[in-house]
Amino acid sequence: MTTDTIPEICCARTPEVIPLSSLDPRAPLVLDTRELGRRPGSQRQVDRSVSAPADLGIEVLRVPEGSPVELDLRLEAVMEGVLVTGTATVALVGECARCLAAIDDDVTIDLQELFVYADQHASARDHGDDELEDETGRLEGDLLDLEPLLRDAVVLALPFQPLCGDDCPGLCAECGARLADDPGHTHEEAIDPRWSTLQQLQHDDQ
Repeated sequence: MTTDTIPEICCARTPEVIPLSSLDPRAPLVLDTRELGRRPGSQRQVDRSVSAPADLGIEVLRVPEGSPVELDLRLEAVMEGVLVTGTATVALVGECARCLAAIDDDVTIDLQELFVYADQHASARDHGDDELEDETGRLEGDLLDLEPLLRDAVVLALPFQPLCGDDCPGLCAECGARLADDPGHTHEEAIDPRWSTLQQLQHDDQ
């Protein structure tokens, strides 16, 4: 009598699914932090010129799409993630809020933000640390997206009523002439219509 051997059934372990980053590492404003190796204190300098994205700025003063954005950045690994500090120099175009003259200028804007590791971000959410979750960026794998930081920094740095100069006198309220082009610009004093008939009679007598 033989006994059939029942094969042992082993449950296959489901491999852990690691979510892929939604960021494109080739995008000009996406930075790779792999070199830092999650070692607190390690640093990397990033100097690059990238094209400005669309709709960067405010309605009356903006960075032209495609114009160069000069980045001078330091990436530093810290316990929670990667701290980005540095500057962005951009070109600005718009019009003066007083005289409507064209504005063509450059400005250098300070940048600083902590991009938190994904596991640190999840831990903060689980422990109700809203400040860390809401006020920091988030790393996707080894990648970080600089564009939201750049957009916020540009908007905060721009005046809502830009001027061609601090002493811009604006436009003539009567005819709309640009007063900076004609400092002596004046108009004859308006005549009260109640006296216009009398003035005409005096003129006729002469």
